[in-house]
Amino acid sequence: MKNTLMRVNTQEEPRLVVSHQEADTQRTASPFIEANTVAVSLAELRQEHIIPVYVKDNEPLVSQADFISTAQEAVATVFQDQQLLTPQIRCSHSIKGRIPEAKDKPATQLQDWEKTLYYERMMFLLEIPSITDIIDGNTLTLTVGGVKAYNLDNLYNKKGAAEHFKVFIGFNNQVCTNLCVRTDGYLADLKVSSLEQLYVGIRQLISSYDQQLHLKQLQSLTEHAITEQQFAQLLGRCRMYQHLPTEEKKQIPPLLFGDTQLTTVCKDYYRDASFCKQEDGNISLWRLYNLMTGANKSTYIDQFLDRSVNALDFSVQVQGGLQGHSASWYLN
Repeated sequence: MKNTLMRVNTQEEPRLVVSHQEADTQRTASPFIEANTVAVSLAELRQEHIIPVYVKDNEPLVSQADFISTAQEAVATVFQDQQLLTPQIRCSHSIKGRIPEAKDKPATQLQDWEKTLYYERMMFLLEIPSITDIIDGNTLTLTVGGVKAYNLDNLYNKKGAAEHFKVFIGFNNQVCTNLCVRTDGYLADLKVSSLEQLYVGIRQLISSYDQQLHLKQLQSLTEHAITEQQFAQLLGRCRMYQHLPTEEKKQIPPLLFGDTQLTTVCKDYYRDASFCKQEDGNISLWRLYNLMTGANKSTYIDQFLDRSVNALDFSVQVQGGLQGHSASWYLN
């Protein structure tokens, strides 16, 4: 394990260290993602959900429950002296079925044991409450998580084919459960064919993640702000970006947020209890970033992490435009 992963607790400035019991009671009730998802426990995922199989040999894919357990093992190995909270799990796109013996029964007469269920898409978080930092009064907790979406796998194959996973390490803003994810803490497509390979991939990601650089980048966003006029132009350009000709788009840093998320950003600029504008209309880039990560909660699971990373890249790009380090089409 790299020493840099633990520096948050060893620096001289104060750090909040929370016990396991306190962290559970202090965790905010708001979910980290909302769009079309339901909360599921690990026990329910393991005991009640069926597992998809490959068509050619009827062998099972890696189950979502085993994915979470493997991540827990990898995190516990790297952060041996740290506490790990119960995983937060959200699922979407349910695939329902029934056992053969109940094939002719009306749906209203089905018994629970005659029904089958699994969710096509699942995302989870593993919080480490003893590793934290505070930015602009917001407590950030180190968090590892991932996405398993069976729609990304080729089920018409046989065992041994590459399965697709998304894995990340970053921070969870406890004020609003907004996820802060950076490029070096995200594997957008981890391809493995076994739990052993999955474990190695998660370990490698954790080891390569530069925690201190991520925190420094987030902190720097508090040092710059845009005016109300700049915010209006920024939001207008963001809406224009989606409709630009393809060749023009290639010359501009990409924005993955759609009209639904941008409308939420605009609304929360005025109304969000934690990250709205100041009285003079100015808003710091840290608050703007959190408006974007908050709006990202309306994104489906399979796109969520890509937009999380894009929110930070976008905010840093705007920061560079304000500093004069680079031109920003969104501001100029």
